[in-house]
Amino acid sequence: MQSPAVGRTDALDEALIEDEALTEAVVDLVLRGMWRGRPESDHRPLVDAGLAMVKGPMVLPTEPARAAASRILRVAAGSEQEQRINAAYEAFLPVNRKLREVCTAWQCRPDGTVNDHSDSVYDAGVRESLEDVHEAIQPVLRRLDGLPSGSGRYVTALEEALDRFDDGAVEWLASPLCDSYHTVWMRLHQELLLVLGISRAQDEALEEELVTRSRG
Repeated sequence: MQSPAVGRTDALDEALIEDEALTEAVVDLVLRGMWRGRPESDHRPLVDAGLAMVKGPMVLPTEPARAAASRILRVAAGSEQEQRINAAYEAFLPVNRKLREVCTAWQCRPDGTVNDHSDSVYDAGVRESLEDVHEAIQPVLRRLDGLPSGSGRYVTALEEALDRFDDGAVEWLASPLCDSYHTVWMRLHQELLLVLGISRAQDEALEEELVTRSRG
């Protein structure tokens, strides 16, 4: 006898198969983690289907939404596609650590005080470190053409965020309120985890292992 939970999952999967727009909307929301601001028309069907909830000024994915996105994005275990993406993912993780360090350096000085951006020399040093990160991620992105949706949109979005940051809009480095460099990067990271079926705990442990290994 099929359990009610399995029945609901099957019905949800069938609805997603039949509605491409709904599928794209749920995947986008899960990769973003949240939508800040008033719900858009794309979100109403998600709320109605139990795939999203409105909480104050945010739209958040529900657990069924996260599970559905995992099923949609997961590549076949043991496949050549999984092996290629996994190799690129392992190259991504040490660069991911460097980006976190850059964002921290932009927000805080080495002594822990808030960076008020009055020291142009210090900020220029952080920007140079960001350039190193941007250069390092390019070959990784080229290797990620095996992602179900490709990697081109991430290349474009990261370039756009970097251009806006260089034009003086400093929020385009790390603000969660726009498609900043860090926000786009986080979406890429989340997609990699879902595509490969990797948990956050496994991800953090592997990143630490790879970074430690790279430092000898």
